[in-house]
Amino acid sequence: MSTIRSIRPILELFMAERRRSLLLGGALSAATVLAGIGLLGLSGWFITATWLAGLSTAAAITFDVFAPSAGIRLLAIVRTVARYGERLTTHDATLGVLAALRERLFRSWAQPAAATALMRRPAKLLFRLTADIDALDSLYLRVLVPVGVAILSGLATSVALGLMHPLFGLLVGLWLVVTGLGIPFAGGRLAIKPARRRAHAIEALRSRTIDLVAGQTELVMVGRLQAQRAAIAKADLRLAEADDQLNRIESTVAFGFSLVSTMLLTGTLLTVAALAKAGTISAPVAALGLLAAFAATEPFTALRRGALELGRTALAARRIGPRLDPQPPTGALRPALKDFAVRLNGVAVRHDGAARFALHGICLSLMAGERLALIGASGAGKSTLLSLLSREITAEDGAVELQPSTLLTQRTEIFQDTLRDNLRLADPAATDEALRDVLSSAGLLAEIQALPQGLDVSLGEGGLGLSGGQLRRLALARLLLRDAPLWLLDEPTEGLDGDTARDVIQRLVARSQGRTLVIATHIRREAAIADRIAVLDQGQIIATARRGEQGFDVLLARLRPD
Repeated sequence: MSTIRSIRPILELFMAERRRSLLLGGALSAATVLAGIGLLGLSGWFITATWLAGLSTAAAITFDVFAPSAGIRLLAIVRTVARYGERLTTHDATLGVLAALRERLFRSWAQPAAATALMRRPAKLLFRLTADIDALDSLYLRVLVPVGVAILSGLATSVALGLMHPLFGLLVGLWLVVTGLGIPFAGGRLAIKPARRRAHAIEALRSRTIDLVAGQTELVMVGRLQAQRAAIAKADLRLAEADDQLNRIESTVAFGFSLVSTMLLTGTLLTVAALAKAGTISAPVAALGLLAAFAATEPFTALRRGALELGRTALAARRIGPRLDPQPPTGALRPALKDFAVRLNGVAVRHDGAARFALHGICLSLMAGERLALIGASGAGKSTLLSLLSREITAEDGAVELQPSTLLTQRTEIFQDTLRDNLRLADPAATDEALRDVLSSAGLLAEIQALPQGLDVSLGEGGLGLSGGQLRRLALARLLLRDAPLWLLDEPTEGLDGDTARDVIQRLVARSQGRTLVIATHIRREAAIADRIAVLDQGQIIATARRGEQGFDVLLARLRPD
């Protein structure tokens, strides 16, 4: 039941996105199998009947070879066309559904707290995007379609053989359905745990290998290189053990299929021989029945692969399913009042899994166009408050009223792409003229125009190709491109030299006229542009001061000088 509950959201997505294509693919697959059964059975009948007709001159003259030949050709054409259409339709539908699944996941990761939670586990994020999603193609191609087709072929074979003898058809149909579905089901149940262990082992192996490659220097410095190698070897051993278990289960299932298929064919052979001897059916019909029963086992055999992957598929569905229909944010989030950019009243925030509140009792109001500097020791709650204001996290208690915002974090996220496309993350429709305008405001235009490729220059991972100061200016340009009334800045000039930092601050002030700024900072030059300073300590605002008050200069003097 837990497996069905896990898979249900995926099935709903499948049907919502490509219902017609999925059903058509299943119908074509069924047509392929039924045409194959009919083709093999009719061919057996035709060969046997032709041989018997050849024993007598009179029978040979009167024997109609055209009708069965035409039937064989028709079934062959139907099987070929249906097979081509089935492959084309099912794979196109599956790829379309997986694309929709990725889109749903990306949208869910845009919900509050989702990105932050995933960034703590980048290897798991990569695994969700690759192995988990790819595992779900087995659900349709190797589980749902084969099960439906196998049951349909079993029923069709039962009806066909029932025309020879009702009890014979009933027993063959029951044998096909019970053993053909029972063996994969039993194998799938046995494979669930090792399949899950295999998925976890692959995930651990990937993440530990990435840690080894990316952190070799640090591991050597702290003497943990051998321990990391041992951890990788342990994960690899778990993977090998899971593979060994799955291989044994697969061999057992294959042996079970061979055994029940042999028993079915043996029983069918004895039955049709007895019916032919009794004169109930002719020898050609007996050959048709034997070969039809033989062909009917093929779709059940196709279930073996899907059954063994059911554990991996269910695990992937369990991990991805909850993200397909994200719940709306909790807490009282309401549109901001016209004259205010921020209004917080009794707000409390707790990070996932934390026992203590990261913020509590927060009451804060910002008029539109006002500038606020948040100061306090590391861990006081400044970045958490910015995350709340940017809607990256939600309040557990209290009322929150916010205008739309854009956030400049301490880390500049630059992708391996052109400079133009990195800027357009903030506004995909931005023209080159708009891009040059924000680059000019950030003080980076002259340096970009001096490059041979200009806006088309390719940046490496993490912005490789630009200096630290250029990356910070690029991040500022991207912020300027986002037309939001509330700007949230987390130490915007940290790590820059004094001249560059002052230039960035001046450009920021010039461009932010009419907008509300909230700056989390330890540096005096950043807080000096604020109209008000708020001090955070242990998740609470313990003091505030406005420009012109004595306390404002006192708080400013506490900060690190340029």
